Amino acid sequence: MTDAHQDAPPAHDTTGLRADCGECFALCCVALPFSASADFAVGKPAGRPCGNLRDDFRCGIHSRLRGSGFSGCTVYDCFGAGQKVSQVTFGGRSWHRAPDSARQMFDVFPVMRQLHELLWYLTASLSLAAARPVHSAARALRDEIEAVTLRDAEVLLATDVAALRGRTGELLLRASALARAEAKPGRGKQRRGADLLGARLAGADLHGADLRGACLIAADLSGADLRLADLLGADLRDTDLSGADLTGSIFLTQPQLQQARGDAVTRLPDGLHRPAHWTA
Repeated sequence: MTDAHQDAPPAHDTTGLRADCGECFALCCVALPFSASADFAVGKPAGRPCGNLRDDFRCGIHSRLRGSGFSGCTVYDCFGAGQKVSQVTFGGRSWHRAPDSARQMFDVFPVMRQLHELLWYLTASLSLAAARPVHSAARALRDEIEAVTLRDAEVLLATDVAALRGRTGELLLRASALARAEAKPGRGKQRRGADLLGARLAGADLHGADLRGACLIAADLSGADLRLADLLGADLRDTDLSGADLTGSIFLTQPQLQQARGDAVTRLPDGLHRPAHWTA
C-alpha cells in the first residue's frame, strides 16, 4: 500500500478560508447568540456585542478565554467568512459606521460562514490524490460557490445553501471513498454516525475508517490509528487524541481539534496545528 502522502497533489491555497480577525468587524462576537453554559460564562442574544468586545473590535480577554469561562470562543472558526462579509460584501463599512446596515450584515454572516465551510471542504478534497476522478466536478462547484460569495447581500440571503450543501456532500462522499480505498482492509471500519460516546478505543485500528458524523464525545482514542479516517462532522468534544496518528485524516478541521484533547506526540494532518491547550 502506498503512503497517504505519496503522489499527493500540491496543497491548494486556503488563505482566504482562514479567519483574519484584523480584517473583520468582530461579527462572531456580535451577530451570533450564545447561552450561559460550560462553554460561555454568560449568554447574549444575536445582534448584541459580547461584553468583552472592545471598541477596536478586539476581544478584551482573548489571551485568557478558556480560564475566563469562554472556551466556546476558542473552538469557533468562521472559515474566513468574517473578513469576506466585512471587506467585500459591505465594502469595509462597519456596523458602527453604518448602523442601518447592521441587521443585514448580521444576517449575511451565518450564510457566508456556511458557504466558506463548503469551500474549505471542496478545497480539501482537491488535495486528495486518490480522489482525482472527482476533482473536476469539485473544482467547478467550488468556483460556483466562490462566485456566490462575491455577490451582494440580497443575493447571498436568497441563496439556497441547503441545495449547495447537498451537492457538496455528494462530491465529498465520493472523494472520501476513493481516498479511503487506499487503506488496508479491516472489519468494523464503517462507523458513520455511530454513537461512540465515552468509547474505549485506545490503540484502535481505525485506519481508513468512516467516522463521518460519529459522536466521539469523551471517547478514548489515545494511540489510535486514524490515518485516512473520514472525520467530517465527527463530534470530538473532550475526545482523547493523545498519541493518536491522524496523518492524512480526511476532512478534519481545526475547530474539531480545538474541542479535543491531545499531546505533543499526536500526529496531525498537513495544514492543521496543535492547539495551545493540549498537554506538552
